[in-house]
Amino acid sequence: MREQPDGAALLAIAREVLLRELLPGLPEDKVYAARMIANAMSIAERQLRAGEEPQREERGALVVLLQREGGLAELNHELAARIRQGGFDGNREAWSLLWDSTLQRVRESAPKALPASDRMG
Repeated sequence: MREQPDGAALLAIAREVLLRELLPGLPEDKVYAARMIANAMSIAERQLRAGEEPQREERGALVVLLQREGGLAELNHELAARIRQGGFDGNREAWSLLWDSTLQRVRESAPKALPASDRMG
């Protein structure tokens, strides 16, 4: 068993310390960088909490769509190439996969940009 708090909780705690205790004392020219670090910590926290399941699901959907095995990055590169060639024009399954992948990425990077009903996967 891991120590508590876990990695995601540690990131959240560290982010709060950065924003509440350190940021107010920083020179103005360092505030933007500190906020970028805090944002990166939030993304990392959400990715840790989501685990590997979103990537497994995306890879599984790509395997079905492309009808071949491969790593996630490799399959995404092939999908992009085939889209550029018009290979999935009007393909509902491809559209659905892209939409689901986009929602997952926004859930991790900017969840407030989504309606509440789309924030959780």
